[in-house]
Amino acid sequence: MTDAPAPPHGYTPDKARYLARLRRIEGQARGIHRMVEEDTYCIDVLTQISAITRALEGVAVGLLEDHLRHCVVDAARAGGDEAEEKLQEAVAAISRLVRS
Repeated sequence: MTDAPAPPHGYTPDKARYLARLRRIEGQARGIHRMVEEDTYCIDVLTQISAITRALEGVAVGLLEDHLRHCVVDAARAGGDEAEEKLQEAVAAISRLVRS
């Protein structure tokens, strides 16, 4: 058994950028909560919800791209069952994103 660290995830080099984007999204969500508490006009609340949705989709697409470039490509190079498994994971992730 080896104590070698696990290889970093595909998003690791951009982790700080992802965390900053998620903190902004978190702040936007708190802002929407405040808007509802203050009885802000419905359309204004919906506009902010749309903005958060687009921001989350951007994070999701970035993570998916990182996964494809890192995990899927590495598995494809290795071949075998792992390649098929990673490909199926990617297909399932894309399917979930398309449905949301």
